[in-house]
Amino acid sequence: MSQSVERALGILPLLAQGPAGLGAVADELGVHKSTALRLLRTLNEHGFVYRCPDGRYRLGARLFALAAEAIENLDVREVARPHLAELNQATGHTVHLALHQDDEVVYVDKVDSRYPVRMYSRIGRPVPLTVAAVAKLLLADLPEAERRALAHRIDYPRYTARSTPDAEAFLRELDLVREQGWATDLGGHEESINCLGAPVRGPDGRVVAALSVSAPGVVVTAEGLLELLPQVLRTASAISQDCSGVQETA
Repeated sequence: MSQSVERALGILPLLAQGPAGLGAVADELGVHKSTALRLLRTLNEHGFVYRCPDGRYRLGARLFALAAEAIENLDVREVARPHLAELNQATGHTVHLALHQDDEVVYVDKVDSRYPVRMYSRIGRPVPLTVAAVAKLLLADLPEAERRALAHRIDYPRYTARSTPDAEAFLRELDLVREQGWATDLGGHEESINCLGAPVRGPDGRVVAALSVSAPGVVVTAEGLLELLPQVLRTASAISQDCSGVQETA
């Protein structure tokens, strides 16, 4: 990487902490003030930094506009697809990806299992909010007021004896999901189907999608499915990393 480019990029994390003067920027980069000033002027001309009236510098509006545009145009499904396929290949089980839209959580991608028993789920179809692992992950990340309001306005169908019975039980489940960072549906929607899910996070750390691995109990027990947790979490982390555009460091 060009030394000038590397130095210019080194300014941005400093200014992300708040406005800084020329001396502080020069000290951070380990360069003379004249070099720091040249870099700051170039960034200022392109809108990436802004010179405050008091002479200090802060991040510029164009940087925020580019970040917002990148997030808006991010196709999580496209980013996630190769990771979902890899997880399916490694486990043999059905893999789903879901997004939260209004008061619904919808499957946006699916990779079918390799065994004859298939799950009745389709892309574009809403999932049962109160029991599905992907729904728990997405709803658990909502601000508390939104989470509580939603929990008290939705219905609680008794799909099986393990289904979530009411709003208070659902809120307790969402609190647990927030704390542990993953979710399950162990026979809550269908007695014979178990599901294990993990969150996909965007550049701001918020949950933007959720993935899950699902399998019938006749293929793998609930305990056996839970043994895949590290692998499922790694897959979700890899997708999150790709969504955020963060490179792994050695």
